[in-house]
Amino acid sequence: MKNILGFVVLVLFLVSCNSSNKNDPYSKANKAVAATKEHPGKKLMETNCNICHSPTAAENNRIGPPMIAIKRHYIDSGTTKEEFISAMQAWIKNPNAKDAKMLGAIKRFGVMPKQAYPEKTIEQISEYLYDFEIEQPDWFEAHYNEEMGNQKGTRNGKAMQHGKNKQQAEVNFEELPYGERGLKYALTTKAVLGKNLMGTIQQKGVLEALKFCNAQAYPLTDSMAVVHNAKIKRVTDKPRNQQNTANSEELIYINNFKTAIANNEEPKPLVKEFNNNIKVYYPITTNTMCLQCHGKPNETIDELTLAKIKTLYPMDEAVGYSENEVRGIWSISFDK
Repeated sequence: MKNILGFVVLVLFLVSCNSSNKNDPYSKANKAVAATKEHPGKKLMETNCNICHSPTAAENNRIGPPMIAIKRHYIDSGTTKEEFISAMQAWIKNPNAKDAKMLGAIKRFGVMPKQAYPEKTIEQISEYLYDFEIEQPDWFEAHYNEEMGNQKGTRNGKAMQHGKNKQQAEVNFEELPYGERGLKYALTTKAVLGKNLMGTIQQKGVLEALKFCNAQAYPLTDSMAVVHNAKIKRVTDKPRNQQNTANSEELIYINNFKTAIANNEEPKPLVKEFNNNIKVYYPITTNTMCLQCHGKPNETIDELTLAKIKTLYPMDEAVGYSENEVRGIWSISFDK
């Protein structure tokens, strides 16, 4: 009899646990977070879009609106997912001022360069944008309220925006953990290079962008090294400029990051500590924009661009890439 009662209690306990898990808001929240991280559109957006539409760049130092702004302008209470995906497909295939829904962005940044994104990539990014909450800059809500003509938002937003910009300017990277600190140094340098590169592509085209990289990439990187009081390098196993050739130790890290990316793992900064010095490594991955100069000859690199590459870089090896491949790593060094 005791055994039977014990068995009944055990069954009731298990059923109760299972039921409580189903109704547990924390369990649901964890599943939602997992779904967000696993959706392929998240990685595609970070790889292909955030170089221009970064959620972390300051309001006055951008080359395009953040992705949250695109979501807000294209999606309202009556917009279906299919309509949103269709609108994104149409815009990416033929960006132009006449069809633009974000006239303020066009006025400030110009029309985005036409990019040859696969339809599947656009679809997955659009699905992710539609279905999930995405990261947004601290200043965005005040800016959006002001833009929408909310007078209260305008008055409060300006003060809030000023405070946020001041706060961003006063961020002390030295207080961050070493890995995060090195990553910030790399990403802020990437943002400066990306802003100037995309500006050149928008205004003058890919050939002029090649000239820009040849003449300005090193000075801009060096200027950011001065700002952060750090040594900042980009190194690779397939250099375009031979000064960017990775050493034997860096080649190991490059191959490790390649394995992680190939396995769809989220890359994390690699930190090496020495007596008074820290070195941080982080992968540089390709997106569709990169492939215009680093993709496959006569596929994503046209003949004129390929000829210009050979003229500027006679020993070039940095071609043949596809999307989301490791093209090299950031090598960041700073004192403790």
